[in-house]
Amino acid sequence: MAHESESDRDARDRCAVEPMDPQIRCIQPGSGVCFRIELLWGHLRRAILKACFPGYVRRMAACRQGEPVGCPHEVLDPRDLKFYENITGRLWRPEDDPFQWRDQLPFAREGLAELVLMGGGLLALGAVLALAWNFWIGLPALVLGLFVFSFFRNPRRVPPVDPHVLVSPADGKIVTIERIEHDEFVGGPAVLVGIFLSVFNVHINRVPNHVRVIGLTYRPGKFLNALLPRSAQENERLELRLEDHEDPRRRYRVRQIAGAIARRIVCRAAPGNDYARGQSFGMIKLGSRTELVIPDLPNLTLEVRVGDHVKAGSTKVARYVTPS
Repeated sequence: MAHESESDRDARDRCAVEPMDPQIRCIQPGSGVCFRIELLWGHLRRAILKACFPGYVRRMAACRQGEPVGCPHEVLDPRDLKFYENITGRLWRPEDDPFQWRDQLPFAREGLAELVLMGGGLLALGAVLALAWNFWIGLPALVLGLFVFSFFRNPRRVPPVDPHVLVSPADGKIVTIERIEHDEFVGGPAVLVGIFLSVFNVHINRVPNHVRVIGLTYRPGKFLNALLPRSAQENERLELRLEDHEDPRRRYRVRQIAGAIARRIVCRAAPGNDYARGQSFGMIKLGSRTELVIPDLPNLTLEVRVGDHVKAGSTKVARYVTPS
């Protein structure tokens, strides 16, 4: 009998990647007004590009890698994949992407339309009111406009280098720490850590460790106050099932849960994707809840308590102590 190779053992020990949930057809499965406006603008934009900039269209077609399978509209350049990269993947190398600079902005790329339409609109309205009447009349619109920009901020986070720690998947306040007798995906006892995100928190979601995405599940639902524990079962939500990229290959769940104000979940991840610890995979727009389910092993030490405030990608939530 032939000896089993290391790569064969590695493949055997890893979770099988699940097919994409058919309910997830874009990175924002709950749609939304700004989402629909962007799609309409996309149709107009592609018509303008083909009519006025045929050289640019040919250049983008020449450096495209692969076909945009699953995208419901024509794809001329990387901008057309903004809402469908979890279905089609990225078809242009970073050096060929003329929109790559947007990833370096201090704002969530998924919220740029809201920044322009809502934030920019409120700032313009406030400026007009302040100039036409007086500053105090325009102040509320100016404050709301600045709030929109603040909400979609995307600060850089540096995760800890300790390979034994898990980082928070969201900014906010720890509102729940619950022991679970058995979690089927985790494969045994588990701990659920619930984080409430107020409208003043950063709403970027990040993975807790260096992981591979095994599967995703999206469920439409209600929009109860995210502070309520039952919101996790009844509200609109999207769950990622993750596995450590390296041994001992622990498994985790991360749930994005909509709230009373937040009604738009954004998730760019797709089954099979690899993420570095603390890397962003999406966001929830406005107040919401994020849950992390981790294995409750003998060597687990929780680094947070109910009431603690955490930051996604940098706050240590748990540590798996190595045997001495």
